[in-house]
Amino acid sequence: MSALPEELWRRILEIGVQRRGFSYKDLCCLSISSRRLHRLSDEDFLWSHLLSSDFPPFFSPSSSSITSAHSSSCKYLYELRYERDRDKKIAAHRRAVLRKESQVLERSMRLRDMETRLVEETNKMRATLAELSNLSNVRQASVALNVWQPEIIRGRQKQIVEQCVVPVESRFHVLQMELKLCKQQILGLEKAHIDEKRRLALVEEELQSMRYHPLRDQKPINGGEVEFNVKRKKLKKCEVHCPGREP
Repeated sequence: MSALPEELWRRILEIGVQRRGFSYKDLCCLSISSRRLHRLSDEDFLWSHLLSSDFPPFFSPSSSSITSAHSSSCKYLYELRYERDRDKKIAAHRRAVLRKESQVLERSMRLRDMETRLVEETNKMRATLAELSNLSNVRQASVALNVWQPEIIRGRQKQIVEQCVVPVESRFHVLQMELKLCKQQILGLEKAHIDEKRRLALVEEELQSMRYHPLRDQKPINGGEVEFNVKRKKLKKCEVHCPGREP
């Protein structure tokens, strides 16, 4: 190393920087290897080229004032721009993490809302099934009035039929439609719940990746969001236009 003249070393460093073979990390590593390389790697033309290549729009009013104060230290300018760029990346990463955490919270709230609606629809279906069972008993009782039975049983069946204000057949068909709609709602909600759970898992995985790789560019997962909104609108329309459903 000592046999090579400084001009040759300077030319090697210049070619390495111009062809992007050397980065700022390489120059810093070379600067601690020997006194000669420390002096050569600190020369302004090397850091000036790195400054113009790594930070193209580095000439600004703020940087011009700094240049006037430190006109002989391009390495100082590079260090200053590097720290600014690093701070910007850290701030952008923090904002991205906050946005991703808000997405996780939003999708978790959607999942809880879907689970609540599933419970409500399941309870409605059970109540409808119970009422259908009662109406079926009423229908059997009304048919049994035309058949000979003991007077005590006939009177009890007549009392059951007279207690029903709404016509039995009409109410029976309404409840059948109600049961069918409840099943459709439950199927739709279960499918939407599975899709939303899958999206939540993807967002949580993306959040973990962002925390593990803070400077990696992350692309948000938006696939299926429009489809999910369309499904929710269909479910709402079904709730509004369904005949015979109680609010």
